[in-house]
Amino acid sequence: MHQAVREKKRTTHKGISFKYNGNVCVVDLSISPLPPPPVIFLLIFEDKTPVSQTNDKATGKTRREKGRDSKVHQLERELQSSREYLQATIEELKTSNEELKSANEELQSVNEEQQSTNEELETSKEELQSTNEELNTVNAELQNKLHELSKAGDDMNNLLAATDIASIFLDNSLCIKRYTPAAARIIKMIPTDINRPLNDLKTTLPAVDLAQQAKKVLGDLNTLETEIMSENGVWYQLKVMPYRTTDNIIDGVVVTLMNIQKQVSQSHEKLRRFATVLEDSNDAVTVQNFEGQILGWNKGAEKMYGWTESEALKMKSQDLIPKEDQKEFRMLIDRIRKGKAVRSFKSRRKTKRGDILEIWMTVTALTDEKDRPVEIATTERNLAWLLEEWPIL
Repeated sequence: MHQAVREKKRTTHKGISFKYNGNVCVVDLSISPLPPPPVIFLLIFEDKTPVSQTNDKATGKTRREKGRDSKVHQLERELQSSREYLQATIEELKTSNEELKSANEELQSVNEEQQSTNEELETSKEELQSTNEELNTVNAELQNKLHELSKAGDDMNNLLAATDIASIFLDNSLCIKRYTPAAARIIKMIPTDINRPLNDLKTTLPAVDLAQQAKKVLGDLNTLETEIMSENGVWYQLKVMPYRTTDNIIDGVVVTLMNIQKQVSQSHEKLRRFATVLEDSNDAVTVQNFEGQILGWNKGAEKMYGWTESEALKMKSQDLIPKEDQKEFRMLIDRIRKGKAVRSFKSRRKTKRGDILEIWMTVTALTDEKDRPVEIATTERNLAWLLEEWPIL
């Protein structure tokens, strides 16, 4: 059967003898593998037992001789069968040896591949170990950074709470991203107002539309600063500026409200004191624009020039200057308009009665929030009165 599989064809073995019911039988055996695959065999046994044609007399042999010849013939057939079986076994052994050799080569190849794989795995293990160490280092650094960031966030929250500055962070859609505790008292915000539009919230600032101001700043990217008063009479410094990232990308708007009530009160008190001093000063103090229109006139000016405040506010500064000095005064106005400094100087002024006074004048430029000259303040002292009060010895 092994031979039939190996050769993939019909194999025949002739003269196979065996005993059956006390008699010696001889057959020819044919084995054919049936395709496909060769796992089913067709076995054909062909009877070749010799039939005796003569009797003992015809052959001239005795029964003893006949028995001996039969045994010899049987032994020869068994020997032949043993040889064929041995030959088949040898061939099968050769085949097995070849298969074992091939299997051994395959095993060696597999072993080499396995060894190579083991080396690769060992290398990968070392790389993974190195990567793991790097990841541990990076993780430790990230933990430190996270701790520092958390601490910086706590410091910033405490700083904003301590300064009591109301700050509101808006995104590009003017929705609230974050706010400080002080802002919640002015705009009435709660934690659930995060991501809500600023327009939806009620403020205590009726004189200004914060959403409109933020939209304007987001459009032109200019910082807006102004002073506003809340509905309960508190003054705030409002500042609206674009929110810029570290990459200089505009990512919304920052609105800050600083309580300046104390500063405003102090400023008003200071202004009141100065106004009282200026109002009661013996020097003439006036305020006028660049066209010469008189805007301010104190009691000292009334005493010095004779016109009351209501009369002076309808006049121009040229009405107090003699004609021959008006050109010089216009040059002075132009110099102040250009932002140039002017020293105190001696000049002349005309009174309501027509008298000409020698005066010592100090001119101060009044500027707007952009430091541009818009008006003029003058302090004028009568030199004749000064000489009478403190005569030169």
